[in-house]
Amino acid sequence: MTELEKVLGTFDGEEDTHDVADTQLRRDFEVAMMMYAGAIREVRTKLEVLNDEFKIRSRRNPIHYINSRIKTPASILEKMHRRGYPVTMESLRENMHDIAGIRVICAYASDIYSIADMLMKQDDVMVLMVKDYLKNPKPNGYRSLHLVIEIPVYFSDRKQFIKVEVQIRTMAMDFWASLEHQIRYKTDGRPSEDISNELRECAEIIHDTDARMERLYKKMQSL
Repeated sequence: MTELEKVLGTFDGEEDTHDVADTQLRRDFEVAMMMYAGAIREVRTKLEVLNDEFKIRSRRNPIHYINSRIKTPASILEKMHRRGYPVTMESLRENMHDIAGIRVICAYASDIYSIADMLMKQDDVMVLMVKDYLKNPKPNGYRSLHLVIEIPVYFSDRKQFIKVEVQIRTMAMDFWASLEHQIRYKTDGRPSEDISNELRECAEIIHDTDARMERLYKKMQSL
C-alpha cells in the first residue's frame, strides 16, 4: 500500500484500521473542511449583498446565479501527492488555493469586472492572485476571470484567514466551459486536433455573441 493509498483510506469509513496519525489527519481534515465551508458562506454573502444593491440601483441583477463547492479530502490528497506537496495541514493551507471554490455567472462581460472590482475593494478581502482569461484566453478557448482571495472567518476561539477561489464568467462562457469539459472527459482529456479546433472556433463564436448581446443591451439602455 502506497502512502497516498494509506492516507486516502482514512476517509473510507474504516478508521479503526489506521494508526493514531491517520486518525488525527482525518480529524484535521474535518476541521479544515468546516473552515472552508465557512469561508464560502462569507464570500457568497458578500456577492449576494452586492447583487441586491445592483438590483436597487440599476433595476437589474448582474449575477445570474452563484455555485460553490469544496474539494473532497480524497481529491485534495491526490492533488497534493501529484504535485509533491507534504501531506500536512500547513502544506494544505500554503499550497492549495482552490479547495473552496465559488463560480459567479453574470449576464454580460462588463459585469465580470464590475463585480470583481467591488469584491476586491472590500477592506477584509485580500487579493492573492488574479488570472484574467478574458484578456488572455487559454489555448483551448476558455475564458473567465479567476481570483484567489483570502478572507477572515470568525470561530468561537479565533479568527482564521481562509483562501477562496472565485471564478467569474458570463452565461455564454459557462455554457461553453461546461460542454467543453464533457467533451474532453469523453475523450479522456485528449480530444483530437479536429475536435480541439472546433472547440476553439465555438469559443470565438460565443465570445462574439457575448459582445453582440452586450452592445444590444447598451443600445436599448440609450433609447
